[in-house]
Amino acid sequence: MTGEIITGGISPLGNEAMLKKAKKVVVDYYASKFENNYITEKDVFIVWFCKTLQNWKALVSTVAGDGMYFEVTYNGDKREIYLDAYKKWENVKIVD
Repeated sequence: MTGEIITGGISPLGNEAMLKKAKKVVVDYYASKFENNYITEKDVFIVWFCKTLQNWKALVSTVAGDGMYFEVTYNGDKREIYLDAYKKWENVKIVD
């Protein structure tokens, strides 16, 4: 479900509200996709967050153990949220 656009009025939010919104988007995604893999906001954590002007982006993961990773992007001009869902394939050690 890469690039899904979620529309709807989102009022201007403070940073904490933005983080909560990013978590809710991921929880809602799980609820819509995985019938037996229900998670709550307590199971979701923000890895990275950045806000620039009216836009923000959060990199989000969960404790689900399924290797999923999410990018939640808010476009303040259009008042839209985009969710990109990724699957981790492997972790490779590279010696410097």
